[in-house]
Amino acid sequence: MSKVTVHNGVVAAPDCVTVPFITGDGVGAEIMPVCRKVVDASLQLSYGGRKRIEWREVWAGERSFKRNGSWLPDATLDAFRDFRIGLKGPLTTPVGGGIRSLNVALRQALDLYACVRPVRWFKGVHSPLKEPWKVNMTVFRENTEDIYAGIEWKQGTPEAARFCRFLTEEMGVRNIRFPESSSFGVKPVSVEGTERLVRAAIKYALLHDLPDVTLVHKGNIMKYTEGGFKQWGYELAEREFAGSDVVVKDVIADAFLQNTLLNPEDYSVIATLNLNGDYISDQLAAMVGGIGIAPGANINYATGHAIFEATHGTAPDIAGANRANPSSLLLSAVMMLEYLGWEEAAQRIICAMEDCFSGGKATADLARFMPQGQSLSTEVFGEHLIRLLYV
Repeated sequence: MSKVTVHNGVVAAPDCVTVPFITGDGVGAEIMPVCRKVVDASLQLSYGGRKRIEWREVWAGERSFKRNGSWLPDATLDAFRDFRIGLKGPLTTPVGGGIRSLNVALRQALDLYACVRPVRWFKGVHSPLKEPWKVNMTVFRENTEDIYAGIEWKQGTPEAARFCRFLTEEMGVRNIRFPESSSFGVKPVSVEGTERLVRAAIKYALLHDLPDVTLVHKGNIMKYTEGGFKQWGYELAEREFAGSDVVVKDVIADAFLQNTLLNPEDYSVIATLNLNGDYISDQLAAMVGGIGIAPGANINYATGHAIFEATHGTAPDIAGANRANPSSLLLSAVMMLEYLGWEEAAQRIICAMEDCFSGGKATADLARFMPQGQSLSTEVFGEHLIRLLYV
């Protein structure tokens, strides 16, 4: 078993890397095997067996609960901590009490503070835009703070009443319209959390020779949280990156959502808070064809820990039908290969997907919108990509 190491923030990968993976729930059982086969084929073709992945299955979600009674076993977290990287299919979150979201739990347990979502258009994929090729952005979404920290109290509970009394009696808050029937949440945004995210976004822009980083926020309304994000981001940029070739700018979130539809070419790297990033990532994905081809990674650039994941849900309505689109998971695996420094294998998969989509071949969710589109099953789509790796 070979592990990724990190020295001064630089990832070093041995020729054989052990990658823990979570198959996932619903369509995970169909898309994960296809993804692994395509990745293995690209590695073999690119490096002739010199570089390879040793896949190690770990458990989480509904499959895990049915198998061993735990939604997120300690052994799974230990494997991700130990081997530093991992690949994850979509997970069912338990209904009722317990873990609010398994995805959030993984991010918080491993302090995966940057959710990285590259967005680009593939020729042949239907888009609602007239010029989808102008969309080429990478979103850095802060992953551990904001209202997603989960600090909430439900209406009608003693805790909510106590918190309300604290606000009104001790803090002098007078603008809670219906205090007795309100739920409450807390939105923490820190200097440290902002700085490490913005630093990662600027370093990414410099590494990939991109012109700018845009801080997206609602600081005009939430002046001390989102306004702080903007202020601290600018201060970090001036202190650590003065004189660099990257322009740092900012825009209000609602204006940004309009601008990306009108002039998407004006943006390259986005740094934003947790809730904004959730909305922004999904809108941008819709602009280039949908979340089915949207990859994602959750990364701690200091420790090197990273989990690459399908960004869509478990799709129980089509689970087991051999219709699911593995592209989101596969493109996330491409991000993983790039993270390891295995660029040739990553680029080979990208080229195969470009050839596949431009030729009008895809799974049903994409093919139905293509002129003369040919719908392929999940398994056949994977087999076709493997053939295209050799072109």
